Amino acid sequence: MDRLGSFSNDPSDKPPCRGCSSYLMEPYIKCAECGPPPFFLCLQCFTRGFEYKKHQSDHTYEIMTSDFPVLDPSWTAQEEMALLEAVMDCGFGNWQDVANQMCTKTKEECEKHYMKHFINNPLFASTLLNLKQAEEAKTADTAIPFHSADDPPRPTFDSLLSQDMAGYMPARADFIEEFDNYAEWDLRDIDFVEDDSDILHALKMAVVDIYHSRLKERQRRKKIIRDHGLINLRKFQLMERRYPKEVQDLYETMRRFARIVGPVEHDKFIESHALEFELRREIKRLQEYRTAGITNFCSARTYDHLKKTREEERLKRTMLSEVLQYIQDSSACQQWLRRQADIDSGLSPSIPMTSNSGRRSAPPLNLTGLPGTEKLNDKEKELCQMVRLVPGAYLEYKSALLNECNKQGGLRLAQARALIKIDVNKTRKIYDFLIREGYITKA
Repeated sequence: MDRLGSFSNDPSDKPPCRGCSSYLMEPYIKCAECGPPPFFLCLQCFTRGFEYKKHQSDHTYEIMTSDFPVLDPSWTAQEEMALLEAVMDCGFGNWQDVANQMCTKTKEECEKHYMKHFINNPLFASTLLNLKQAEEAKTADTAIPFHSADDPPRPTFDSLLSQDMAGYMPARADFIEEFDNYAEWDLRDIDFVEDDSDILHALKMAVVDIYHSRLKERQRRKKIIRDHGLINLRKFQLMERRYPKEVQDLYETMRRFARIVGPVEHDKFIESHALEFELRREIKRLQEYRTAGITNFCSARTYDHLKKTREEERLKRTMLSEVLQYIQDSSACQQWLRRQADIDSGLSPSIPMTSNSGRRSAPPLNLTGLPGTEKLNDKEKELCQMVRLVPGAYLEYKSALLNECNKQGGLRLAQARALIKIDVNKTRKIYDFLIREGYITKA
């Protein structure tokens, strides 16, 4: 008795022949009455009637071969397996590499056969559909566990919590002021009566359809806000700040596409780029070690310590060179000594010193990497550099002056100095800049 079977054609994947111990090549024989382990023979030993222990030459057997068609008469099972292995190794679409690995088919034959029988095959498509429907049915039959929820917050109107939540009312899942808040007003005077003409009836139905589309847009926006966690804006901003500056810039750029890809996919995208940034920074650090001739992490720790010490010494030398330029100015010397005392005690250094002698002014502030820089235009950046004011503080001062100007209908310099408690000269420059650019008006 003989039966056809299939097995991998790679000799290293099969046990050797039990008769001559050679690697098996298709076709070969498997004894159906011996085993386990399976008893294999090559054709030469089988034709000689090889017998060993319990194996007899009259036992039933199977002919193991893959030299038969499966999906296409011109393709054997062995070639089908070779095609799948080549696509897995070379990647989908690299048909020239697939054909080179198979050696028996051309590039066009491989592409045509794979697309016909493995991509566009309705049998496989129906199988995948059945699996998907079975999975959905399994999920639908599963009971959903109930977890008692806490009482949702009910902030009062105009409270700080209500402002942080943008007027969202969790108990009702609505906002105090919805998007397109007056969409219902278009329906208040519409009344359907029996004696309406066809044109009038069609116009009223068109207004109702427009109203429905506006409601759908409102629901779409609310869903985006809830799915992405944008209700508590302050919490969302704190989550953004945990990323490095470069990733924050990417977050700001890609935020407009978050509504397209969904919250989970968007977070995965940002997290993957944050991981890429960390890896690049680590690679750069390791390359710096390699350039310095460091081959182990013990030496790397010593290198980092010495590098930090050199930076501190360089900062001290820079400060000393500054004070030497103002050696004839007693107030500048006193200011430098106070600044050095702050650094030695672990505090942040005070603002750069100014000299009464007028020899040299403080250098412009470097805004690279400072929070809020991306929110400034070129003129505002130039102002912050010359006044040596960080962008975050400038934006706060600007907002306060704009609000006061809108309330009073104008603003005087004395009022501006009373609002922002900083150096009067800086206040004057900010005030003049906002007047010149048209942000505020004089009272």
